[in-house]
Formats: sequence, C-alpha cells, structure tokens
Amino acid sequence: MQTVIEKQKETGLFRHKEDRWPVMIVLLLTVLDFVLYFTVSDLSILIPYYLLMIIPKGVICAWNHHHQHLFTFRNNVLNRGLEFAYALHTGVTTNLWRLHHVLGHHLNFLDQEKDESRWKRKNGTKMGMVEYTLNVAITAYTRGFSVGRRYPKQMRPFLFYTVVTFFVVAALVWYHPAAGMMLFVLPMVTSLIFTAYVTYDHHSGLDTDNEFEASRNKLSPLFNLLTGNLGYHTAHHYKQGVHWSKLPELHEQIRGKIPEHLIQKEMISI
Repeated sequence: MQTVIEKQKETGLFRHKEDRWPVMIVLLLTVLDFVLYFTVSDLSILIPYYLLMIIPKGVICAWNHHHQHLFTFRNNVLNRGLEFAYALHTGVTTNLWRLHHVLGHHLNFLDQEKDESRWKRKNGTKMGMVEYTLNVAITAYTRGFSVGRRYPKQMRPFLFYTVVTFFVVAALVWYHPAAGMMLFVLPMVTSLIFTAYVTYDHHSGLDTDNEFEASRNKLSPLFNLLTGNLGYHTAHHYKQGVHWSKLPELHEQIRGKIPEHLIQKEMISI
C-alpha cells in the first residue's frame, strides 16, 4: 500500500486531482469580481459585497498557501496565472509565501529569533494576538524579500510578478476607482491581515525544541474542509511537501508523538 510520502504518478494538468474543485471555485470568484468591476459602480452594492467576501477570500489564503508549498499545475504558465488570481484575493503575490513561509517560517518556527512568523517579542515575551497580526502582516513583504536574498532563483519571480500585480491593480483603480478599491485593493489588504490573524494560534506560546510539541491541531471536519486540512498542522510541519489531501493520513501516523492537549477535537469548531 502506498504511504503519503511515496510520490504518485502525475497525469493531466493538475498534479493532484483533489485541487480541481478548489481551483474552480477560486477562478469563478475571480471572474465574478471582474464582472462586478465592469458592470457595477454603486457603493451600496460594492461595500456589502466586500464585507460579505471577507471570510471567503480569507479562506482562499489557505489554498494559496498550499499552492506555494506544492505547485498546483504541472505547467508553469498555468501556475503563474493561478498565482495572479490568488494575489488579487489574498494580497500575496507569486513566491511571497514560498520565501516567507516555505523557506523561512518552516525552517525557523522553533527559533523565535529567526522565525518569519515569530510570536515572541525581542525581550522574549509573548505577543498578543493584535500585535502579532499587525507585525506579521506589515512585515510580510520585507521579510519575504530578506529571505529571497538567499534564494535568487525564487526571488526573481517574486519581484517580477509583484511589480506586474501591483501595476495591474493600480490600473484597475485608475480606470474605475470605487470598484478597483472595493473589489481588489481592500480585499488584498484585509486578506493579508486575516492570514496573519488566523496563524497566531498555530504556534504562539509553544516554546519548545520538539517539532511534535510546537503546533496546535484542529480536527474539525468543517475547518479542514475549508482550509484543505490545515488543522493537521503538526503533520504539515513534519513533512511540508506532502499534499494537503494526504495530511490526515500523515497525522494518524505521527499522532502518538503529539501531546493530547495540542489536538482540538471539537467537531463543529472552525
């Protein structure tokens, strides 16, 4: 029987067939945003739509995260196109999380002096949720850039597509200011902050050198349906290259090493 760490044969456009529905939903929401952009200028419609989409677009951040760990398509052109759509929803451009998160946080999460998503202040005390959220969100691009100086191959696409994305967004705002702000700029800012906010509980206060004791886990089916099994966080850190669909299986393999108090079992919690 194949285990989650065995490489499976890749066929078709997708590396993993489980990504088809998430990608379809993201692209449909992208199309919806552009339809509204070209047809609606009334703030009485745009503002409620923006507020209504805060949580859905925040959830998209989890799927952008998964893509940065393991590219969705076998074709790089398709990957870059998907990343552009992700950027418009999440405020995170091509390779930013690959630098900040994959090549930064995942290597340094046990060292709070280096962790790109660190929850400790310089004096060693624990940040509060608001402080952590603002700290991680505001420094996301500068910390990603800092990591990128060590990885020029990853840095070049990050710089290029970041410039392209922000140029396109600036053009959208110039052409239709109200729609551009409500459909793209504000969601990008809000989603980046939302991403930082939801990561606070992943590791905060868990000061340890043991990787199996450094992450909290949520077994809620709803939470894991929405986030692509991100609740299996210890497993994700244990083998970050494992596709999100295989994380429950990996979690079961290592569950005996995870302290029970780090496993939240409520079935309805999100």
